[in-house]
Amino acid sequence: MLKLYDNAFSPFARKIRLALDHKELDYDVVDGLKKSNHGQLAAVNPRIEVPCLRDGDITVVNSSDIVGHLEYRFPDRPVYPEEAGVRVRARAWERTADTLVDSILTDISYWSWTGRTDPMPDGLFGAAQTDLDAVFDQLERDLQTGPFICGALSIADLAFFPHMTGLRTLRIGLSSERHPRVLQWFKTMRGMDLFKADMQRTRDYMQNFDPQEIETGRIFWRGDRIEWILAKGYHDWFLGEIKAERVIWPGLSLPPGNN
Repeated sequence: MLKLYDNAFSPFARKIRLALDHKELDYDVVDGLKKSNHGQLAAVNPRIEVPCLRDGDITVVNSSDIVGHLEYRFPDRPVYPEEAGVRVRARAWERTADTLVDSILTDISYWSWTGRTDPMPDGLFGAAQTDLDAVFDQLERDLQTGPFICGALSIADLAFFPHMTGLRTLRIGLSSERHPRVLQWFKTMRGMDLFKADMQRTRDYMQNFDPQEIETGRIFWRGDRIEWILAKGYHDWFLGEIKAERVIWPGLSLPPGNN
């Protein structure tokens, strides 16, 4: 039996659930970000980071590596396109979702769920909207060939969808004039049972959210999120976060043990 350490608020964990459900695989779930489950998660991933998949004696961390493992072990109902060029494009969109889009949305989200009372740094929201508009411009281009990002349902759609569901909450605009295909794609996804189930899990999680079970006073920072915040010129702000001890650094990224 597959065992997934996830969290319904994590877009990376949601991507893996979407892939598992699309492949119609059975799996058990542990909310790895609940403080009461940190010990279980640390035993399989010392970074205490979700998602993490246990497949028998095999441990796989990193969402892209987990998808690759699932494609190899369970090739039916693939999420990687068969044609080489389309597969490369789908993986590129997955990488954009996992690195750039995640970094932007995560970096501006801290003022919406952590209970912070300080204002967001000047200009940060505008920088986020500008960079996301550039992403949506490219997505608009690639949606010319059909209802899905790469022609048929693929990892590109599974990776992007969880991030898109947070746009309204974070007040990120998506123009019907500038990005009509992106809006239609999002509408199509929301109408599919696979994605309806994903949204319902997240809604249920947020309705029952217990701030005592999740670390909110200190934020987990990793490479791409740091890169974006520094690239936009917020060095002093980030240094202030470090000095105020509001930053959690991940553990060493070492291969997990399989036993």
